[in-house]
Amino acid sequence: MKVPRFPDGFVWGVSTSAFQIEGATSADGRGPSIWDVFSADRAEACDHYHRRSEDVRLMRELGMAAYRFSVSWPRVFPDGSGKPNPAGLDFYERLVDELLAAGIAPYATLYHWDLPQALEERGGWPSRDTARRFADYAAAVHDRLGDRVGTWFTVNEPWVAAFLGYGSGVHAPGRKSAAEAFRSAHHMLLAHGLATQALRAAGAAKVGAVLNLSPVMTPAQVGDFGRELSEEDAEAVGRIDALANRQFLEPMLRGAYPAELLPVIERHGGLGHVRDGDLDTIAQPLDLLGVNYYTPLVVQAQPSEAADPAFPGSDGVLFCTIPTAVTAMGWPIVPGGLTLVLRRLSEEYPDLDLMVTENGADFVDVVTGDGIHDVERISFIEDHLRALLSAVREGARVRGYLVWTLLDNLEWSDGYQRKFGLVHVDFATQRRRPKDSALWYRDVIRRNGLTETPPRRPTLETVAARAGVSRATVSRVVNGEASVSADVRTSVLRAVKELGYVPNAAARSLVTRRTDTIALVLSVPRQGDALTAAVVQYVTSMLEGAGKQITLMLADTAESHRRIVQHAEARLADGVVLLPPDRADTLAERLSRTGVPLVLLGKPAVASMVPYVDVDNAGGAAAATEHLLARGRRRIGMICGPMDLVAVQDRLAGHRAALHRAGLRPLLALADVTRASGAAAARQLLADDPSLDAVFAAGDQLAIGALHALREAGRRVPEDVAVAGFDDIDAASATTPGLTTVRVPVADQALALARLLLSRLEGRHTTSVVLPTRLVVRDSTSASRP
Repeated sequence: MKVPRFPDGFVWGVSTSAFQIEGATSADGRGPSIWDVFSADRAEACDHYHRRSEDVRLMRELGMAAYRFSVSWPRVFPDGSGKPNPAGLDFYERLVDELLAAGIAPYATLYHWDLPQALEERGGWPSRDTARRFADYAAAVHDRLGDRVGTWFTVNEPWVAAFLGYGSGVHAPGRKSAAEAFRSAHHMLLAHGLATQALRAAGAAKVGAVLNLSPVMTPAQVGDFGRELSEEDAEAVGRIDALANRQFLEPMLRGAYPAELLPVIERHGGLGHVRDGDLDTIAQPLDLLGVNYYTPLVVQAQPSEAADPAFPGSDGVLFCTIPTAVTAMGWPIVPGGLTLVLRRLSEEYPDLDLMVTENGADFVDVVTGDGIHDVERISFIEDHLRALLSAVREGARVRGYLVWTLLDNLEWSDGYQRKFGLVHVDFATQRRRPKDSALWYRDVIRRNGLTETPPRRPTLETVAARAGVSRATVSRVVNGEASVSADVRTSVLRAVKELGYVPNAAARSLVTRRTDTIALVLSVPRQGDALTAAVVQYVTSMLEGAGKQITLMLADTAESHRRIVQHAEARLADGVVLLPPDRADTLAERLSRTGVPLVLLGKPAVASMVPYVDVDNAGGAAAATEHLLARGRRRIGMICGPMDLVAVQDRLAGHRAALHRAGLRPLLALADVTRASGAAAARQLLADDPSLDAVFAAGDQLAIGALHALREAGRRVPEDVAVAGFDDIDAASATTPGLTTVRVPVADQALALARLLLSRLEGRHTTSVVLPTRLVVRDSTSASRP
């Protein structure tokens, strides 16, 4: 079989970061980082600090030639500066020695976002002094490891650290200031320049930096990279490219900021932090540029659009979703974007050596007795390697490829729910198990190339043989029929996951008569009108943009259900988007049997292969409960809402899990969805436990009702009883006090529905999408208990 080969000497390996894998956050003198403070309950990670040798052995067995790790600044300098901590440096010395003994080249990254909290308290990255302290830290690490580490990366993805950490506040340290974001970005660039000077003065062999780079394009360009743009869209693309890419590339490699960026920075806080000589310091010659690529940035001009906090100065630019396959993070999968990035860098900086230092994907993995069969991750990496090879053949100076990441780990603010690793980690036991992708990658490394064709996909018969059932039974499970027993359904779905089977209903529909019409089926939702309105607005807009016509259908009676099923059976629609009723019924099951591609909003009560879009209800409830616990609350009651709702069941499960981890037992009260029932439930909780000091409600309307009942009972909020809700409806910010709640991404759910359906229409493998929620802290929980 012909093997598409990579150049001789091409470097294969993996990347990790200290905070995401090491754990041991207070061991051997390590000080706190901004991430320990930002997510204090998630610090154990993969316990790599104590399992270093096992992880090096894993990499050796998988054939890795390179390992890019990051050094924890607070492990080396617990206070951010002063005298280095010998124990911290000892750990990295042992790691480097074991890597070299295993034949693995160490690539050290000095900053992967874990700023010492002590420096944050002295001003953080908006302070110029932090850049000077970074240079001191770089020199100290090189002094211990410089004779064995050949390649040094100064900073990793400064855009993320600056604009998500100081601009939008979704990353540590959680500040929200455009001015501070721009100052932080400049000081990280300055830190890179100062550290590069220090490393070179100490004799470092190779010094580089790592940037997250994404091609910026319009939705139309995703399918046609060469598509010409209107003047308005070209300006929008150029502005976002300056903010995301050229803000870092050009100072590092040309010694100047993009001219069009300077007025934006000036408008958001001035340019006083950019001093004479800074850009000369920043523009130290690089031996290697690390490229982290995951997905493109897709934008278009939209005059009425407000600026995204992560992109100050992006007013008038709409960040778009696109009709393509996505990862479990909801990130569009566009392998050709990597070719574009590498081609551009090679054209603009022809003498610069490149390395892909991060590329990988989060998918939902299923652990089985005979392994973790992550075919989606294999497909993702293979497609991106083919895109990389195309760039190399065009002349790009790409010296290596490092997968993100070795281990399933702590994915920053998303916690442990994201799975990027080649190796599965059971966080309860810290057991490591290589996934199929790890073994596949091992074989790629051995042959320094890819196979000409990917492996054959499994068939319905293969699944039936694995599950020990008939082909007809597999078909019934795949189509969501409720007649199959729970045990058999579980066995079949396990086999489907293990084998990576892709149902072919969508593929069959492609060869039948097409109508270019989509049925958007709406129930009468009890969860409020905001989500329904968003679905109608965004799904309609996106599908119409893809050339589809929308037929709105209301599913509110048995007769309407019958008409909708007949509509699908007659092939009057190419696909169906269903907002299922809150209570269980058979409409989704009946529609799935028609063979018309179907996607659901909300996790169905009965498991099937029909893909759905939902939010992380359990994770959001756990975050709200853990927030109350962190405020010293111990008598926490939950107002549950209707228990026939799957979302409420998941929110209850998340609440219970958080209490269980704290050694506490739940106190529950049932309600419907109204404020009046929330008030009644709060009164019941007070009667059941007069020492009640917190209430978590499964919905904001219930929480608002609880606020009224607590005031009537003479309980002060939050001094006596803290209150948190879920959904972040408009009224949540207008209550007195403002209601702490869990925000769900309404528009993102609607857009994910449209993407899922379009993927099914194209016959692509689709999996359900569970979007992250975010805790919004307001005054109703602000007071802490001693």
